[in-house]
Formats: sequence, C-alpha cells, structure tokens
Amino acid sequence: MSPPLTVLVVDDTGENLGITGQLLRPHYRVRVANSGAHALVAAAGEPRPDLILLDVMMPEMDGHEVLRRLRAQPSTADIPVIFVTALDADEDEEIGLALGAVDYVTKPIKPALLLARVKAQLELKRSRDWLSRKNAELDAEVHRRMLENELIKEVSLHALALLAEKRDNETGNHLHRTQSYVSVLIRALRRHPRFEAALANPMGCQRMVHAAPLHDIGKVGIPDAILLKPGKLTPDEFEIMKTHAAIGRQALADAIDRVRHRLPFGGIDSDTSLAFLATAQDIAGGHHEKWDGSGYPQGLAGDAIPLAARLMAVADVFDALMSRRHYKEAFPLEQVLEIMREGRGRHFDPDIADAFLQSVDEFVAISRRFADHEAEQAP
Repeated sequence: MSPPLTVLVVDDTGENLGITGQLLRPHYRVRVANSGAHALVAAAGEPRPDLILLDVMMPEMDGHEVLRRLRAQPSTADIPVIFVTALDADEDEEIGLALGAVDYVTKPIKPALLLARVKAQLELKRSRDWLSRKNAELDAEVHRRMLENELIKEVSLHALALLAEKRDNETGNHLHRTQSYVSVLIRALRRHPRFEAALANPMGCQRMVHAAPLHDIGKVGIPDAILLKPGKLTPDEFEIMKTHAAIGRQALADAIDRVRHRLPFGGIDSDTSLAFLATAQDIAGGHHEKWDGSGYPQGLAGDAIPLAARLMAVADVFDALMSRRHYKEAFPLEQVLEIMREGRGRHFDPDIADAFLQSVDEFVAISRRFADHEAEQAP
C-alpha cells in the first residue's frame, strides 16, 4: 500500500491552520508552517509535500515571495502550489498564477471546494510523476539499447577490420595502436585554429577514432601472393597492392548506398545515420594520399584530403616504421622520427606532423603498451 499523500499548509494564523488541517487529515498526511521561512524549510524536508496550500498575506515574507523561492530551488520547483487568500482581485490572482501557482482559492474556505481542488491537483501531480518515471525508464532503456548497439557495431567492425589485418599477418594490436594514435592527435589539435571547428563535435571525433581500424579493409581484395610476399614487391606488384585503398573506399561506398536505399522514408536522417561509414570511407580511401599530391589512389593534395585520412596517414606510417612486419624489421626510434620529420609538408599535413612531434612520448608509450611481441619494438 502506498503511503498517504502529504499536503503542507502554510498560514500565519493558527486558527486557519487548525481548520484546514482538520478538513484535510481524514484524506491526507498534513504538515503545517506558520510563516514563509518555516514553509521553505518544511518544503525541502521529509516527508516531501506533494502539494502546498500557501497563504498570500503573511508578515515578513508573503506567499508570492515564498513561491518565487520554491521555484528557484530544484528540490522544490515542481511541487504544485495552491494560493489561499482573502484577496479577491483578479490582478492578485494573475500575479500568483504567473509565478507558477496551479490554482487559487479565496477565504473564507468552502470545504467541498477546497477538497475538490486539492484532489484534482494531487491527481494531476500523480499523473505527471507517473509520466516522468515512465519517461525516465524509457530514456534509460533507449540509452542502454544505444550503448548495446554501439558496442555490437564496434565489435563487429573491429572483427571485420581484424580479418583484413590477419590476411597481412598483422594482429589486432596494430588496430589498437593506430586507433590510439588518432585519438592522441585529435586531442592535440582540438584547439588549433585550423582544426578547431572540424574537431568541435565530440561525436565527429569519436567517429574518426572508431573508424580508424577500417583503414586497410581493402586488403581483403589483394591476392595472397602479393599481400604475404616476404620480400620487396616488384613495380607491378606494388601497383596491385596500392589498389587496396580504392577497394576499401568502394566497398564502403557500396555499403553506404545499399543501406541508404533500405532506410525508411521519414524519421531517419540518412546522412547522420551513415556518418560513421562515410568517415570510414574517407579513411580507407585517403590514408595513402600525401600532402604534396604524390600519394594514391586519387593524388589528392592539401586540404582536399579528408581530415580523418590525414590523421590516419601519420598514425599508420609511424606504426609501420615502429613495427616488425613479415618483410622488414622495426626501425630505431631516432630513424623513425627523422623519417616523420622529413615527411612534414610532403607526406603529412604540416600541422598534424607538428602535433605528432609534440606528442612523441605518448605515441611511443602506446607503441610499447600494445606491442605484438617483446622483440618487435625498436629501441
């Protein structure tokens, strides 16, 4: 059985408190306060009132001021208030209602009328509270489902990316490292004048980090004889290897197109829903482009290269140099840094290269934390 509803009666006259309390007690739990100050304390205490009957004409702090203060406090702002007053002017009633009172009852009190007004407001409050609880439960469930869907999406896409890496004898740690490198670069560039606007949206930044593992998804289209060749590739073989960027970009473009045509009309913003895949497409198709236009597959230059791809280029090259592959040993750190410096303004966006050079310690720490083998990392 639910506890009785609580009504707080506020009046500076003891007789009025007694009469009103006697009228309400058969139906509700009644608390009383004989001043505005006491009313504020009682409203914030336990048991919390479900409704307040508030006298307007009180010394020191009138009912209007009490209501202002109730509405200013989050803990009491939603308690419904019925003004009870001897005033009968429409102007005074308008003031009270404008301040947030839910009803207005004049003295002398008519018992049947007061009970009816109190009952009506408490039923309304009960309905509002029920709706509020249901909305909170719904919001929590939607949030839980969104987190669950995001987790499933991330695990699925990570598994898909790992399949491509496994074909190249790579491990999942390469995905963890490059993803972490991109995150470091985003943090370092967030307040840079060139990137501040592009990196202002946390969801957009999160998409770039989460899409990073898909950068080499196009390797699934490269023959094993080339992908797994232990020695140096011939010029013709290298041309085939280079197609993995275009293959990845096209595969994701086809996926976007297929999903877009299956989305129902109305209620779903397809551009927003597919933003993650669009970011992955930028990364897969553009992470081998170079700042000076000498990269592939499109020969894009400068800011024409998507930002996500420019970030990935720095992360991917650093990781390739620092890691042992089936066709090479890991490079010493000093040699890696020399190559990265030489790439500034040629291979890499100069400002992103600078952010990398300022974050070298973080990059090295990530490289060691997610090392595939003890002997893999260069000294």
